[in-house]
Amino acid sequence: MALEIENRKLSDWVNSLLAKGKNAFSLTEVKKEFPNLSDTAIKRSLNRLSVKGNIVSILKGYYLIIPPQYASRGILPPVLFIDSLMKFLQRPYYVGLLNAASFYGAAHQQPQEFYVFTTLPALLTTKRKGIKINYISKKEIPQNLLEKRKTESGYINISSAELTASDLVQFEKRIGGLDRAATVLNELAEAIKPEQINEAFVKQIPVKTLQRLGYLFEKACAKDRISTRLYEQTQKAGLKFFRTPLRLNTASNDFPTDAKWKVIINTEIEIDE
Repeated sequence: MALEIENRKLSDWVNSLLAKGKNAFSLTEVKKEFPNLSDTAIKRSLNRLSVKGNIVSILKGYYLIIPPQYASRGILPPVLFIDSLMKFLQRPYYVGLLNAASFYGAAHQQPQEFYVFTTLPALLTTKRKGIKINYISKKEIPQNLLEKRKTESGYINISSAELTASDLVQFEKRIGGLDRAATVLNELAEAIKPEQINEAFVKQIPVKTLQRLGYLFEKACAKDRISTRLYEQTQKAGLKFFRTPLRLNTASNDFPTDAKWKVIINTEIEIDE
């Protein structure tokens, strides 16, 4: 009887969180809410809720609440819990790459993996019930280059269209290579505001990335307004260009170099229209 009461109490509390719009909770919160329950009793009740599919452990000591509309999946889409998860981890973050591009209508295809940028130390990839969250480490998160977007469960941080563009080039191997990066850039261009490409922006992006990004916007995407603005701001900021291959980690000898961007043209870019 006591076990049944324990389970019901915890179940009712979880349901009350869901009614308040919360879709996750930590073990610390449970212990605070139920100070009279032993660790064993709490573990038993959480296991019972997990077996029933009411909750799922996404990280040690952190649980997602699964509402009826996601019961068949057994998991929430990452976009619905990533903000609360990163707050639990006390990490600055932003959603980036193709996942950010999709908010601007430029993902081209539905991303199969979820990419989150955060600070060091590095986090291990999260894999649960068919979802995969990849964490990319940066020395610092550029808060001035982020935007907030509303979701069913609140707000999340995403990279601005301009930062998304530079990340797509810098981390192109994560999304399938330069051709895919250029394809997404071509669509993302509509969301980019040239005035946001300023000295503050270019000083936060690796110079080699800016060179490759500028070259792709000018030569592969024919977005002259953006490429011109990017070039002007790099020059205004006093950034120095040195020869860098368009496709990294690939032979670059005996290939021509673009005079403006100092990019070694060691590959041809094909955009998927």
